[in-house]
Amino acid sequence: MSLDEAGPGSTDDAYPVTPQTRVRRRAQRARYDRATVHAILDEALVCHVGFVVEGEPCVIPTAYARVGETLYLHGSPANRMLRSLAEGLPVCVTVTLLDGIVLARSAFHHSMNYRSVVVFGRAHVVSDEAEKARAMHALVEHVCSGRSPDARPPSEQELAQTLVLALPLAQVSAKIRNGPPLDDEADHALPVWAGVIPLRLAPGAPQGDPLLAAGSAPPVYARRYRRPGGS
Repeated sequence: MSLDEAGPGSTDDAYPVTPQTRVRRRAQRARYDRATVHAILDEALVCHVGFVVEGEPCVIPTAYARVGETLYLHGSPANRMLRSLAEGLPVCVTVTLLDGIVLARSAFHHSMNYRSVVVFGRAHVVSDEAEKARAMHALVEHVCSGRSPDARPPSEQELAQTLVLALPLAQVSAKIRNGPPLDDEADHALPVWAGVIPLRLAPGAPQGDPLLAAGSAPPVYARRYRRPGGS
């Protein structure tokens, strides 16, 4: 059975299905188990944060990191998004990994293979200095595993100039499409190529900063960079 055909995860280790998180459109693609949700969050690099401020809807892309059942966001205290969320506004965070372009025989059935996560909730400001430092460490490690021991940690002044928000992973769902096109049976005989063009994030060779000392070689984690779960 393909992921496209399988139903929602039914393991005990799953997020509760609520009216807000229940996937209604193509419900067979829904996943609520923590393992699937965590894997998608850990592999992706950018999330989109949706909220409403002063009656206007906003969606902002930003970096994030997951630690256990918490999603951390960070930025300048002057950041409009973070300031708004710090006041307790409801927020929706989405993450998407694009795995392939699905070319069907009919224009109507063209699609994409993807893995996505949606998180609903309210974020709160991280005021504990130890947790804030751990969150900053996690943000660096999420972008590049193994980097934190080499990089200078944030100074007290830099930490003071950074606003960190924590969003609990409580109302969460994932949705996955995988597999070939789902053409109408009547179209199967059409003389049109159909199938999937796989896509993936592929790192290139590291490019050193021009200000590096002569002979500085990229570290192993830069030369062999890869995303968790990726190729």
